[in-house]
Formats: sequence, C-alpha cells, structure tokens
Amino acid sequence: MFLKNNKAKVGRNDPCPCGSGLKYKKCCLGKKFPKSDSLKALYLKRYNIRLKENKDIEGIRMAGRLVLDTLDLVEEKIRPGVSTDEINTLVHEFTIKNGATPAPLNYRGFPKSVCVSVNEVVCHGIPGQRILNDGDIVNVDVTSILNGYFADSNKTFFVGTPGLDARKIVKVARECLKLGTAKVRPGNTIGDIGWAIQRYAEGQGCSVVREFVGHGVGFEFHEAPQVPHYGRKREGIGLVPGMVFTIEPMINLGEKNLRVLKDKWTAVTADGSLSAQFEQTILVTEDGFESLTPFE
Repeated sequence: MFLKNNKAKVGRNDPCPCGSGLKYKKCCLGKKFPKSDSLKALYLKRYNIRLKENKDIEGIRMAGRLVLDTLDLVEEKIRPGVSTDEINTLVHEFTIKNGATPAPLNYRGFPKSVCVSVNEVVCHGIPGQRILNDGDIVNVDVTSILNGYFADSNKTFFVGTPGLDARKIVKVARECLKLGTAKVRPGNTIGDIGWAIQRYAEGQGCSVVREFVGHGVGFEFHEAPQVPHYGRKREGIGLVPGMVFTIEPMINLGEKNLRVLKDKWTAVTADGSLSAQFEQTILVTEDGFESLTPFE
C-alpha cells in the first residue's frame, strides 16, 4: 500500500509496512497506492500522525536552520570555565533576536530555554551554576519555534581535551544517529530504526536508554509517533512520505538504567557512567529521507 515504485522490498510473509500487524499478503499486497489526501487521513485516524505538506516542510526547514545556527554559536563558546546557565543565556538571546521562541521555556514547567546535559546526565539537564571542566562532555538540545513551526536538534560537545571514554561514547552516539537515519525510507518501519541503533550500540559494549525516545515534531514540540532507539526489524508503524520526526539516541557507556533527580527533570545514568546523544529532525521523502537539521 505504501511501497511507492516498489523501491522497498517486503516479502509476502513479512509484517505489512502499514503497521496493521498483519502479514503483507493478508493486508496491503496488491492494493492500489492511496492518494496523498487519503494517506493523510489514514495516518491521522489510525496513528494520530499528521503528515506534512510542502509548505509545512519548508517552515520546519527554516526553523531547523535557526536551530543549527544556534548550535554553531554554542560550539564556539564551549570551553572550560563556562557555566551551563551561560549557555542558556546565549541560546535564549540568540533565539529571540532571530524572531523565534525557545520551545523548552515553561514547557510543562521546564524553567529554562535549552537542555544542557553534562557527563552522566542523559537528558533534560537544567542550566544553572554547574561549571564545565576540561575533559567533560556536554549535550546541548535546542528546539526553536519559528513562524509557528518547531525544529529540534542536539549535539554532544567535548570540553577541552577529552579522555578515551569520552571519545568512545561520543563516537558511538554519533554513529547510532547515522545508522538509524539510514533506515528511513518508505516501506521500512520505526522498528527498523531502533534495531539498527541498538545492534550497533550494544555491539560496541554500550547501552541504549529506553525511557526517552524520538518523536514527531513540526506542528508541536512533541507529536506522534514515538520513535524508540531499540527494537526489531519490520515491526512498528510503516514509514510514509510526509512523516517528520526526531531520531535522538541516548547512548550510555555503562548500563542502560537511569534515575530522575528531585527536580523531576534531570535524568542521570544509574551507574554514573557517561552518556551522549545526537539528534536531527528527519523528513520521510518519496525515496528516502531528508534531514531538516543537517550536520555532519
């Protein structure tokens, strides 16, 4: 049903890419491809997924450019002695200056304009008085709202000279994003993305966080679908053109378990090991994918 031009190969006995849970031969094999309007209606009704049209994609792309410019600015300022609150001020002022709104600010009570997560902090680090030290790693997660559209991206940076553990976890996390993104194309499933990430991370002796996942984005900060960074091939919702979501694997050097601090936001590794993450906002296209927040 959603295998346009037959570019994705699905066996008769494989799970149907539409996500129905039935075998392909019992579901969409032989059916005509739906018109785009029908596909939008189907995905909205079945999964609450809002497929994006060209004007929406351009809006998200513009917001994505601002997010990348913000991350570039942050990278220039990262050094030992800088506080995480200074990073927050930099992101907030640059976002406002460019006519946008920082999405994290006051989102469900989050008190700052950006998430800054250092070393053992998996995600949702609240900027404050913590000072970056030589050898640290720091993830900066930026989401901007520009002209009503949301784009979301993050990077993990080295502070000063990184040690071997820091180099390893950052390299693995970056490769996980690359491998997960490579699985995005019509006819594949969300499970294919998670499978690729989990297989590589665990093969490197690292672990994948389960509690936090990627998500739809564009019209809102968080939309359907959820995109786990672990899973099985051919399982989950089928990918179709117009889907926009984040892939943002959180990879730990030690065990996958985490705990949330008393501030009810900051998630840290349970064993104190390093954690790294990279994220991009991804569009499913007719024959593959496009990153709307592209970086190498």
